[in-house]
Amino acid sequence: MCRNIKPLFNFDPPATDEEIHDAALQFVRKLSGTTRPSKRNEAAFDHAVMSIAKCAQDLLNSLETSQPPRDREEVAAKARAKAAIRFA
Repeated sequence: MCRNIKPLFNFDPPATDEEIHDAALQFVRKLSGTTRPSKRNEAAFDHAVMSIAKCAQDLLNSLETSQPPRDREEVAAKARAKAAIRFA
């Protein structure tokens, strides 16, 4: 659905509040079809971002896995290598 939303579960260190907020913001932007709401819709937009961020945090806190946490730098390096091949 949205290419900019990255997996946030099972990383070491865990996802930060800012990363969760950014994912929620991207999701609301995608749903609403706008990057910045009008003044009239700003309160509803902000409320949706906060609600989704809280739900996402609850989800991440409740998920369990038997897999070891993934290393953020290793995953980022793989993504950069894949992008370099794709866009070279």
